[in-house]
Amino acid sequence: MNWNPATWYSESKQFLMEVRAEYRKVTWPSQKEAMAGTIGVVVLVFIMTAVLSGVDFGLSQLIRLILP
Repeated sequence: MNWNPATWYSESKQFLMEVRAEYRKVTWPSQKEAMAGTIGVVVLVFIMTAVLSGVDFGLSQLIRLILP
């Protein structure tokens, strides 16, 4: 690796220019799409929480029957 400050500056500048170019290629979702995605995630988390809570409750009841 070259520790020359001029090379480091040049490479850093090139890297930041490439980052900027890639950032401009990003397509951001509209507010409506972002809201729909967020609602979908919240609903899915709620459903998974309910299912896993039910499984946990059922297994705990089963263990209590097996181990008095």
